[in-house]
Amino acid sequence: MNSYNLIKASGIVLGTLAGTMLIGMFANVLVSADTPAKPGYALPAGEAAPAAAKGAAPAAEPLPALLAKADAKKGESAAKVCAACHTFDKGGANKVGPNLYGVIGRKVGGHEGFAYSDAMKGHGGNWAFDTLDAYIADPKKAIPGNKMAYAGEKDPGKRADILVYLRSLADAPVDLPK
Repeated sequence: MNSYNLIKASGIVLGTLAGTMLIGMFANVLVSADTPAKPGYALPAGEAAPAAAKGAAPAAEPLPALLAKADAKKGESAAKVCAACHTFDKGGANKVGPNLYGVIGRKVGGHEGFAYSDAMKGHGGNWAFDTLDAYIADPKKAIPGNKMAYAGEKDPGKRADILVYLRSLADAPVDLPK
């Protein structure tokens, strides 16, 4: 190959690279991505409660009444967000969180084979409807220091649906409170 052909080939390669670079810079000017102020993704935190009207706030409906009219099918649908970290089937594996089959009535922090936080292990007691309701509403407030990253479900009706669904996931479901 003579030197003229070598120079011509080098010019073609360099010209192609320079053209590609210019096209890339032009494309960056046309389509610029907005950089978020805070990097990361927001986790679902439930729906915000509407602002209270002036005067006394209405009394919250008691948990037994909510559970009596709750729907396990709606609870199954609402619990899909939980499936990212938990399994629900009998004998199911632990994920980031423990398997939730038979959770109502089970010892808090007592599912075999799951590495609970010290706060969860030291809490004591069993998962009853009221304790599980408080935990689903605000895990960090109910058991400070636990590892669950979920922000909580603020709607008492949705929590009742979830509790009735979790109740159905047992060989012998616990009776609803009266």
